Amino acid sequence: MAATICRSAAGSPRAAGPGAAGPVAAVPAAGGWVGAGPRRRLQLVLAGIWLLDAILQFQSAMFTRAFAQMVAGSAAGNPALLARPIGWSADLIGQHVVAANAVFAGIQLALGLGIAWRPATRIALGASVAWALAVWWLGEGFGGILTGAAGPIDGAPGPAVLCALLAVLLWPSRRARPAAFAAGRAVGTRAARALWLLLWASLAYFALQPVVRAPRAISATVSGMAAGQPHWLAALGNCGAALLAGHGLLVSALLAAAFAVVAAGPYLPPRWSRGILAGAVGLAAIIWLGQGLGGILTGSGTDPDSAPLLALLALAYWPQPAPATAGDGMAQ
Repeated sequence: MAATICRSAAGSPRAAGPGAAGPVAAVPAAGGWVGAGPRRRLQLVLAGIWLLDAILQFQSAMFTRAFAQMVAGSAAGNPALLARPIGWSADLIGQHVVAANAVFAGIQLALGLGIAWRPATRIALGASVAWALAVWWLGEGFGGILTGAAGPIDGAPGPAVLCALLAVLLWPSRRARPAAFAAGRAVGTRAARALWLLLWASLAYFALQPVVRAPRAISATVSGMAAGQPHWLAALGNCGAALLAGHGLLVSALLAAAFAVVAAGPYLPPRWSRGILAGAVGLAAIIWLGQGLGGILTGSGTDPDSAPLLALLALAYWPQPAPATAGDGMAQ
């Protein structure tokens, strides 16, 4: 899956005859292994995240009414017009919880396998955008961004919308555009940079919301994520919450400043950009610890949360030494 066998389009090499205009380059008769490029590797990581989502969706807790209650809870604080469909979907899931959860898990399994299987990558990525946006609304309540209480540790702007964004940026276009990083080859460098700026500037905004910067808001979020975790992870979360207690404004300001610096990363020269993007990966790792690894070890988590997707996005913007080739859309 990490590599593909490519047969030369030129066929078997021919010996140069007396009338040949010049030397003929040697062509492998049987083809050879060509390693997957940066964009293909990122697609495979995204496929792995969808497969992890499917595995988590197959947990026994998801086949109970707890799953429907989880969906219903995402409606809280959203405008009534947008919250009603969330309630309807939760009611429908509650009436047919086993069948509904099996369908959801099956869809996510199909998306992961489809993205990983090269002939189906384009179709699966397109389907993942539609599915992710539906989940973002009906399952995540838009990541809480309309409630005024969503913060980076809470997973804002929502894992599902980040999956949709990654699918768009990693789209295997037949004619890749020249770009200094993988995320710009499908939509263009300018559009990719604008999307990156919008995402990280919004994270800075979420970090500074009044509810998030309250003295004990972030510490309460971190300690809440420790519930149901293995002992070592719960102890780490409780220790972090104790250190953050009473420093909500300071932590929010530091997070917002870090997000603002990260937002400028793709606009800077490569040597500066690499350092900032590496910092973004490290920042995502810290946030993931605060998120309790998304609850994937609790038996009731449905996804690894937003932090791993933020790290994957940072890698998608990592400066590349050379622009994409004409065949990058399918080869990578």
